[in-house]
Amino acid sequence: MSNVYIPTIGLEIHAELNTKTKMFCQCKNDPQQKEPNVNICPVCMAHPGTLPVINKQAVKNVLKVGKAIGARLAMNFTEFDRKNYFYPDIPRGYQISQYKYPLVDGGSLSGVEVTRIHLEEDTARSQHSSGDYSLVDYNRAGLPLMELVTEPVVKDAETAGRFARELQLLLRYLGASEANMEKGQMRVEANISVSKTNEFGTKVEVKNLNSFKSVEKAIEYEIKRQTEVIESGGNIIQETRGWDENKQETFSQRKKESSEEYRYFPDPDLPKLVLDEIKDFDEKVLSKELPELPWEKRARYKEKYKLKDEDIEIYVQSIEYGNFIDYVAKEVKGDEGLLKIASNYITSDLAGMFKETGIPDLSKLTSKDFASLVKMVNKNDISSRGAKDILKIMVEEGGNPQKIAEDNDMLQKSDEGELKKIIEE
Repeated sequence: MSNVYIPTIGLEIHAELNTKTKMFCQCKNDPQQKEPNVNICPVCMAHPGTLPVINKQAVKNVLKVGKAIGARLAMNFTEFDRKNYFYPDIPRGYQISQYKYPLVDGGSLSGVEVTRIHLEEDTARSQHSSGDYSLVDYNRAGLPLMELVTEPVVKDAETAGRFARELQLLLRYLGASEANMEKGQMRVEANISVSKTNEFGTKVEVKNLNSFKSVEKAIEYEIKRQTEVIESGGNIIQETRGWDENKQETFSQRKKESSEEYRYFPDPDLPKLVLDEIKDFDEKVLSKELPELPWEKRARYKEKYKLKDEDIEIYVQSIEYGNFIDYVAKEVKGDEGLLKIASNYITSDLAGMFKETGIPDLSKLTSKDFASLVKMVNKNDISSRGAKDILKIMVEEGGNPQKIAEDNDMLQKSDEGELKKIIEE
């Protein structure tokens, strides 16, 4: 028997979906609304006699994610269930979710197999005071929430972090979610166990991890903690734990519920869905609506533009920079040498100008003028230092690089005869 403990990690990731309205009512989908209890109505507040209606766009967003990762879509049958548990931030006393028949089964992303993706409604937001009471803001209650569950095949924190980052990128490319973790639009939960054999150990869930760094640190800590508990003769308890960012450690929250305890059953207020019968959900239509996906873009930049991996990742991560290099490529007619010069200025100088905000403002910089600047550098019409200064002016004020160079006396000559004359003098 090996003395090495093998970690097994499965991820559950929630993402708030981009829709105009909530999941089952016409209230505005605006989780960042500061004034409490503004976007609420009798339906999302669960008043007696009110009935939910399924948000079509939310369903479509999840199907697009499934299509992008090569999953099976539930075109023949899917349904919503009631997940029964009580918290003050769930108005109905149960959550409308999906259990046995989710919208999406299978697929894979970043080398990790996906079990399922389903739709549910988000909870409200509790605000605990320093006194003996709590307040509940129901603006978030009922927002469309996508939950993705992976197979328990992840073996280390780095792989888990990479998967979560790639999912965030995919959601943004599809326009399905902003997936901003700082704003709570994407939350990660990690199920972690360790074992010396091929059999799974006792699973511990670490909830509500709101940054990629927290995901990785929490997994690393939990693997170490569980190993030490077992080595000291103790037993791992199946429980839910939180992550303390200040202490950099997990802490016990409650005993982990099993699916049986939620008493799932089909929601009688919502219809069963046969997606094949709904025109907008045709798989061929969904495929045509998919944009170029992150991994497809990486392959294109590598094969067509011959760019460096680190540059490619900047263009994949930033849609603005990605679009810009594509426009520049057209201006230089795909010339590899010019593209490499262009990429160096975009990923270093241009990106450096917007490092603080992280949001590039390219409104005054046209791809045509930028391509002209690159050609001037390639012909040694201007120095590298001069090019940087001209680029800064172009970003802030706009303008043609040739004229800027002339007006600021930045043009340099490459004339051997003239250089010889200067040396002789």
